[in-house]
Amino acid sequence: MACRGVHFALTEEDAARLLAAEQDEDVLAVIEDIEERWDTDHLAETDKAWDAIHRCLADGRLTYEGGSYPLSYAVLGGLPLHDGDDYVVVHVTAAEVADIAAAMADLDDAWLRERFFALDPEDYDGARDEDDFAYTRHWFGELRAFYAAAAANGRSAVFTVDQ
Repeated sequence: MACRGVHFALTEEDAARLLAAEQDEDVLAVIEDIEERWDTDHLAETDKAWDAIHRCLADGRLTYEGGSYPLSYAVLGGLPLHDGDDYVVVHVTAAEVADIAAAMADLDDAWLRERFFALDPEDYDGARDEDDFAYTRHWFGELRAFYAAAAANGRSAVFTVDQ
């Protein structure tokens, strides 16, 4: 599977549909509809860098509960909406989006570099070299811009990745 992460800033209607979905297949049907529209003005791809980004924003581990709010909510934090092992769907409210955007706005390359090179090489599967850092930094910038735009538009967000 691709393991490529995408964040979508949701309309109120899409958020309501997603939060009302009770079964995994219902959640995935809503996500599929959102993905098919591929609204580039309201999404951010993080490719496979979502893993390193989450670790840097959280506590260095790839878990739902690690780290401190609001940064830990940027990728895997928030409300998990899918129970299966084949897909991740995590929702953050518009208020959480605003908190994440404000917290990410102050993060610079030096902060990211320190966090990235502190990742445990026994736990993180990436190369942890300058090329891997540049790749992560690029997608991190895309995610920071996404959260700023989503917050400005008062939107909630969902992170998706297939495993």
